[in-house]
Amino acid sequence: MRKVWLLVLVVVCHGIFSNGVVTNSSTRPDVVNVGAILSYKSIIGKVAKVAIEAAVEDVNSDPTVLPGTKIKLTMQDSNYSGFLSIVEALAFMEKDTVAIIGPQQSVTAHIISHIANELQVPLLSYSATDPTLSSLQFPFFVRTAQNDLYQMAAIADLVNYYGWREVIAIYVDDDHGRNGIAALGDKLAEKRCRISYKAPMSPDSTRDEITNLLVKVALMESRIVVLHTYAGPGPVVLNVAHYLGMMGTGYVWIATNWLTTILDTNAPLDSDATDDFQGVITLRMYAPDSELKRKFVSRWNNLTSGKSTNGSFGLSTYGLYAYDTVWLLAHAIDAFFNQGGIISFSNDSRLTEFHGGSLNLDAMSIFNGGNLLLQNILQVNMTGVTGPIKFTSDRNFIYPAFEVINVIGTGFRRIGYWSDYSGLSVVPPEMLYAKPPNRSSESQRLYNAIWPGQTTERPRGWIFPNNGRHLNIGVPRRVSYREFVSQVEGTDLFKGYCIDVFTAALNLLPYAVPYKLIPFGDGINNPSSTELVHLITTGVYDAAIGDIAIITNRTKIVDFTQPYVESGLVVVAPVTRLNSNAWAFLRPFTPMMWGVTAIFFLIVGAVVWILEHRINDEFRGPPKKQVVTVLWFSLSTLFFAHKENTVSTLGRLVLIIWLFVVLIINSSYTASLTSILTVQKLSSSVKGIESLINSKDPIGYQQNSYARNYLVEELGIRESRLVPFNMPEDFAKALKKGPGGGGVAAVVDERAYVDLFLSTRCEFSIVGQEFTKAGWGFAFPRDSPLAIDMSTAILRLSENGDLERIHDKWLTRSACTSQSSTFEVDRLQLKSFWGLFLICGLACLLALIVYFILMVRQFSRHYSDDFESSGRSSGSKSFQTFLTFVDEKEEEVKNRSKRRQMEKASNRSVGEDESTNSSKRRYTESCSSKSLDRCEEA
Repeated sequence: MRKVWLLVLVVVCHGIFSNGVVTNSSTRPDVVNVGAILSYKSIIGKVAKVAIEAAVEDVNSDPTVLPGTKIKLTMQDSNYSGFLSIVEALAFMEKDTVAIIGPQQSVTAHIISHIANELQVPLLSYSATDPTLSSLQFPFFVRTAQNDLYQMAAIADLVNYYGWREVIAIYVDDDHGRNGIAALGDKLAEKRCRISYKAPMSPDSTRDEITNLLVKVALMESRIVVLHTYAGPGPVVLNVAHYLGMMGTGYVWIATNWLTTILDTNAPLDSDATDDFQGVITLRMYAPDSELKRKFVSRWNNLTSGKSTNGSFGLSTYGLYAYDTVWLLAHAIDAFFNQGGIISFSNDSRLTEFHGGSLNLDAMSIFNGGNLLLQNILQVNMTGVTGPIKFTSDRNFIYPAFEVINVIGTGFRRIGYWSDYSGLSVVPPEMLYAKPPNRSSESQRLYNAIWPGQTTERPRGWIFPNNGRHLNIGVPRRVSYREFVSQVEGTDLFKGYCIDVFTAALNLLPYAVPYKLIPFGDGINNPSSTELVHLITTGVYDAAIGDIAIITNRTKIVDFTQPYVESGLVVVAPVTRLNSNAWAFLRPFTPMMWGVTAIFFLIVGAVVWILEHRINDEFRGPPKKQVVTVLWFSLSTLFFAHKENTVSTLGRLVLIIWLFVVLIINSSYTASLTSILTVQKLSSSVKGIESLINSKDPIGYQQNSYARNYLVEELGIRESRLVPFNMPEDFAKALKKGPGGGGVAAVVDERAYVDLFLSTRCEFSIVGQEFTKAGWGFAFPRDSPLAIDMSTAILRLSENGDLERIHDKWLTRSACTSQSSTFEVDRLQLKSFWGLFLICGLACLLALIVYFILMVRQFSRHYSDDFESSGRSSGSKSFQTFLTFVDEKEEEVKNRSKRRQMEKASNRSVGEDESTNSSKRRYTESCSSKSLDRCEEA
């Protein structure tokens, strides 16, 4: 179809082609033919024409680029006509043209790209920014400016930065406008924003058509308008908007870079023109400051003098990119020749069938070196007046960036930058490239802007549309707990706590909200809040108010306000009152606790007796007396009334630790007993949700409450155990009957309902802890700005006390719930004190071990001689001796040991005397048998 359409267009150009085909040129020809298609009188074209001519002159005068070869530029004026652009592109194809600079518009580029693909002639456009031109469908189209995809990403970041969620898009209804706005929609979706209304307009729209379009826009809710058009109709749109009062306070206008093109090219503008632009935010393709750029800017006035009947004109960024496009092409052609490329053309075999025809289609030839030149274009790496020039893998320029411009007075002010690398910032993007990319919300920053209406306060971005439409708000028709929300019989009015909170919050909003309350439910059963919320997503309701719990599956489909009621799930069960009795003093401790405490009293008493028995007279005496002493001593420590003194170091250590344990136990017992005797207690067989899970008793819940799903899906309770009820009276009857009488063991419901239920029913109570955390809020569609404002209003109600006053009006407590009764607390158990008992037990064990070691050493020292003299004795006799030794008083053992030592010493001296006398006798007898003289000599 494209080929047929192309042939139809060529028919109109009948006779413009000449016969023949150009053949090979030399490797380095003197001249390279390059074409250019642009509109001389357009605001982009007149700047680009001067820039391209200057670039060709600079390239041809630079011997380092294309040595020995000149660029021969042929320009064609399309005169705002896409049709003429196509004709001119076809004309270039018969003139050995190796590349075409242009076309100027994206619409024309879509068509000419098919011709370029067929004849393999690269197209280099500095102004066709349609994102879809980068697709693989157009391999010979090369964009030498910033892709509109990045411009739309910058706008999406601006919308997100200022906290807006919906925008209105006004755009020209052609490839440039439609594809740009489609890219904007995708980028907004990434930020959880969206285009709420699209307003297409014809490129040739009249003022009346634009007026009708803007009247529709004014009726929309959003006040954020993105204007994506051309420099021709754009100012007309803003002028009409100014006339309609749409440039006042509350509006936000974001214009694409067509506006900065006007500001740069036609500066300075007269005050009448700038009045229509006041407060507008616009973007400008960013070209970093450099020596090359400053030199070119300084030449601009000389280059433009005499080029226009209206005098000189300014330099826009399109002029900078057009200038760099020529240099980029020159470097690519030079690389093409360096790689042995030859400029040659050949016939298109698919056009030979038209040979000799009146259309001369066979005059168009394929550029044989087109692919090689295209590859060299995409591999260029240079620095131009727009900064570093290099293509990415998706054939876009590296480092895409824009300036964020705020139009003020007769000029404009730059309030920041946007780059694909780091988002919004107030420093030039090239200063951020050396750092790691940072797109966090804290790093995004812009200077303050002046908005339409000469205000610096950030516009809210939306209002309720003035089109007579009311918000349809769904309200549940409750049959129970009507204090929260109920419909007044015979009217369309609603009343209740939730309704009063909603109306009070609305009254705090700085704008009026027209609404209509619509009942939801049959009035027989309580309606499902989940179904009500789901109807918001289908468009049946614009919002929902009432006793709607904020739970996970609902937050996935709607937005909730700040909770105005805290309400989690609790367990309600029948309770009985515990009165004091004669044995109330035993209730603070469990039986196990009592038993372990008594055992430790005896253990400590026995340990202290063992440690003190040998050295302390108070722990000695007849067996009966010693047993009484142990019992008395251990029990008297309970009141710190023990009179027996401890002498041993080990005994004192054990006693100190035990007295600390007794202090803790005594204090805990006293506190618990005081509570039992002074505070009225309630008792129930159900202790909380854990006991319900472990039992098999039936459980009641409120019909259509989320409690059912939670019990089944989260806690794993069988659905057969759950019994739905509608009215509080049904709850009370089922709880009184109990599981054995066809009722339920407990009821699981939201805390807000339960508090109201218990306000007049003292025979029931909440048992256990609240096992979920939730709240009630008003539901709105996803990303609704009204949800945010209502949340702020609810917080103000809470801070100024109005929320509490509304609560007291509808949910006042009765005397029943104000009684000072609490549910039976757990008795003090062993697990709360086992650490103390462990420390005390280890102390006793350690003391006994040390004591036993000392006894064994003393025993071996005092009785070692007896064992040696008597030889080896039996084990039983030794053990009996050891027990006797342990039972003896230490002082007696020491005295006996001293006597034994003295006796040993005495016996040793007697033995020595006898030995001396015996030696003398033997000596005398010896002398008598010898001569007297020898004995005397001796």
